[in-house]
This record gives sequence, structure tokens and C-alpha cells, in this order.
Amino acid sequence: MKKTFLLVFLLGAVTVFARAQPLRAGAARRVITPNPLLPVSGGIGTPKKVTEQKGDLFVRAFVLEKGPTRIAIVSVDNLGWPSVLGDKSRALIRSIPPKNVLIGATHTHSGPDAYGFPDQSGHARADLAYLEKCVKQVAETVEEAVANLQPAGLKIAVGEAKGKIAFNYYAEELYDPRCGVIQALTVSGQPIVTLVNYAIHPEVIGPDRGILSPDLCGPLYAKIEAKTGGMAIFMNGAQGGMVTADVRRPGGKEENTWEECIRIGELLGEEALRIVGPAPVLTNPSLYCTARKVEFPVESEVMKYIIKNSPLGYKLSETNTVSTQLNLLNIGPAQILTIPGEALPNIGYYLKRHMNTPLPFLFGLTNDAFGYLLTKVDFNSFKRYEYISRTSLGEIAGERYIDQALKLVVESPKAAP
Repeated sequence: MKKTFLLVFLLGAVTVFARAQPLRAGAARRVITPNPLLPVSGGIGTPKKVTEQKGDLFVRAFVLEKGPTRIAIVSVDNLGWPSVLGDKSRALIRSIPPKNVLIGATHTHSGPDAYGFPDQSGHARADLAYLEKCVKQVAETVEEAVANLQPAGLKIAVGEAKGKIAFNYYAEELYDPRCGVIQALTVSGQPIVTLVNYAIHPEVIGPDRGILSPDLCGPLYAKIEAKTGGMAIFMNGAQGGMVTADVRRPGGKEENTWEECIRIGELLGEEALRIVGPAPVLTNPSLYCTARKVEFPVESEVMKYIIKNSPLGYKLSETNTVSTQLNLLNIGPAQILTIPGEALPNIGYYLKRHMNTPLPFLFGLTNDAFGYLLTKVDFNSFKRYEYISRTSLGEIAGERYIDQALKLVVESPKAAP
């Protein structure tokens, strides 16, 4: 009886101590623009040669710590960042448990091939030396962000981003206009980092114009950093099928230029700051992180071919499944779920509606980038969805993801200040 009482007392003391610990935040970034420039990839197929660049590619890390819990949110300017690369970085990071490191991709369509896409002969043209360098830079950036940890408060808000930013190419209004923002502030109120979570394809330039670029994300960073003095980081959302940048012009023309990247990126940056501006400062918010490994069946022959023939060393089980990490974070009153690919907007809406918070965030293309995730009723149902069905893992991948994500929600504590 005394031992039980002592154990309960000690657990209670640890909980009280953790609550008493101030939240700390840190941020860091590294340029990962290849020198010399490398061909860029906008998806399956041979990377396209480039002759110039517009803006630099970055890896950016946002670290939060409260008591014994420390987490890292990492963003890489690339089409996708598979777990086979992310896990190598996690193995190099000493200061944060691997399951607490979330690594996402901005989904720019103007960055080097990080998948190792094989051609019809099985040959891949990804620059493995460049990718290995990036793996190390991800780990170094996280460790630098840890070294930069300092007491911090948070401002968190979700609101509709106004203006000509995004639309759904398949069904104009089928997209989520909400923008989620998390801003960490020093004790004197100066921004340390501003995280922007919004669903959009950064493909204004695309892979066919001979330009390496972070696309609209570069001007987004620049706008926020010029206005706040702190670092900016972008995490994509449920932008599948096909939520893209709104570069439409009268007469059916599109403005696929760097100037349009600047317009959209700066507008989204301004809207993010407008949304978070009036939010109250949370001086000692809670922090919670959990993760689970989930297996997905690979039914698509295209995806099987990529997994088997890529030089990156993807792991496909004997039963044709792949495994990935799903994360759930509670940061104060906000709740975050990761998506290992490009979920369609209806999946995003459904998840947000069932999350335990009025401030839901979805980090798309995070911890993996397994193509599109769509529900079984959408899979191959009509002509518009032929491509995204073909480049998904299969008919039940979206259902499997929804089921496992909502289990994390049910099993986790409710987000709270």
C-alpha cells in the first residue's frame, strides 16, 4: 500500500513539475540548393534539366520543449521526402527521440528528385550524394534548433486565407481555404518562428521551365521573415486531387512565372500574419506527442515498380505492404495530425471535423510521401481521378489512413492550453 501511494505521489510530482516547466522554442535553417544545379522533378518520370534558379531551397526546423517532451517539426523544400531518407536523419539526431521528429516536404515541383524515380528500364537519375548531404543537413538543422531553445510563448490561430491563392483544378471550390498558424515568441514578444499550414501545390513554375526553385514558398518565407524578424516554416496540408496555386488568367491562360510565385507567396504570408495577429499569447501551453507505425497495402503496379526499383532502398514486405510513422501533436489548444502523402480535401475536412480541437492542423507529405490518398468511393470512380488513382498506393490506402489517424485522436488527450 505504501509503495502504491509513493508511486502515485511520484507520478503526480513529475506531472506537476512538467507543468511548471516553461515551454521553450528554437528554430534553425540550412540552404540545400545543389551546387552545381541538379535536374528537377515534378513527379514520376525523368527529372528535367535546369539552367537557372529562383530562390534557394531550404531545410527548416522548429523545435518545442516542455518538461521531458521535446519535438521537432522539419520542412524540406522538395516534392516529397520519403521515410527512407527521414529515418537516416533521425538516426543522426541525438537530442530528440526518433518518433518525435516530424519531417515534411513543401511539395515544390522544382526541386531535385528525392524519390529515386526509375524509368522504364529501371534506371534512376536521382543524385544520391546530394540526398545524403541533405540527410546530414536535416540532422544538423534540428540539433542547431535544439541549441537555440529559449523560453517562449505561443500564438495559435486558424482562419480563412483571403485572396487569389489556391483553387481545386478538378472542382474549383473543393478545397480548404483555412490557414493554420503557430507563432513562437520570446519572453519579450519577438517572433522566433512562424509556422504556416496551408493546402496548396507549389507548382507555379513546375519542372518544365528549366528553373530550380522553392516556388511560392520562397517568397512566403521572405515576406514573413521581413515583417517579423523570426524564421518562417511551411507545412503543406490536404492538397491532393488537385488543389493548386491559382495562376488563372482571363481566356484560360495561366501565369506560370516567378513573379506569380512572389504574388501568391507574399499574399499567403500576409494572410498568415493577419490570421495570427489578434491571437492571445499562451505563456505556458501544454505539449504532447505520440506516434504509431502503420502498414499500408501497395496495390498499384506503378507504386510497386517505384518501390522495388528505386535506389533509395524502400522496404516492401512479402505481403506487399509499406510501413510509415503517423504522429499526433497537441500544442496548447491546437491538435496536429500527419499525413504520409497527398490526401484529398474531403479527407482533410473529415479529419478536422473529428479532431479534439477548434484549431485543427494537418501536416501533409510528412514522414512519407506515398502519392495520393483518396477514399474507396473516389478511387477510379470517374475520369478526373484516373491519374491520382494510378499514383496512389491503392483503393483502401485512404480508408486505412483515416482509420488509424482517428484512432490516434481517440486514444490521445484532448488538446488544451
